[in-house]
Amino acid sequence: MALKATIYKVELTVSDMDRHYYETHKLTVAKHPSETDERLMVRLLAFALNAHEHLEMTKGLSTDDEPDIWQKSLSDELELWVALGLPSEKLVRQSCGKARDVIIYAYGGRTAEMWWEKIKNSTTRFDNLKVVNITPKDTAALADLARRTMKLQVNIQDGEVMVGVDDSVVYLTPETWKEAG
Repeated sequence: MALKATIYKVELTVSDMDRHYYETHKLTVAKHPSETDERLMVRLLAFALNAHEHLEMTKGLSTDDEPDIWQKSLSDELELWVALGLPSEKLVRQSCGKARDVIIYAYGGRTAEMWWEKIKNSTTRFDNLKVVNITPKDTAALADLARRTMKLQVNIQDGEVMVGVDDSVVYLTPETWKEAG
């Protein structure tokens, strides 16, 4: 019997002083059976960092040709492609060809550093690609916040991020490895 996704109900309040974006998103997030709490929370963090009224979670792990999060224009053009983890060089190239902007949120510590060393030279030609690293300490702290039902508060200012659930708060600073443009 196949395992089913676990459903998470998230009320995500984003206060992004850097982009002057202040909104609450009510999300129903399906956590794939092979997805960890760490990856789920990185996905929610990535959503908060790019929050927009047209931003959507996709099928993610269950499809190879979709990012984890995307934003489409009203005419159905891909404006933003957000991928998590350590995608192959081929997938990075394809993503950069499909979307106006691509952001990869890498995590995994030393494994992520080795992945970046391997592919960074081949990414210099992509002006629409941004690569951001989240440290293992930060992803572990985020994973501890995961709840099936949660009110998640994310405050962003000067590149610093505060993530809170109930009385627990995590402070983190995503590290930009490659800036778009």
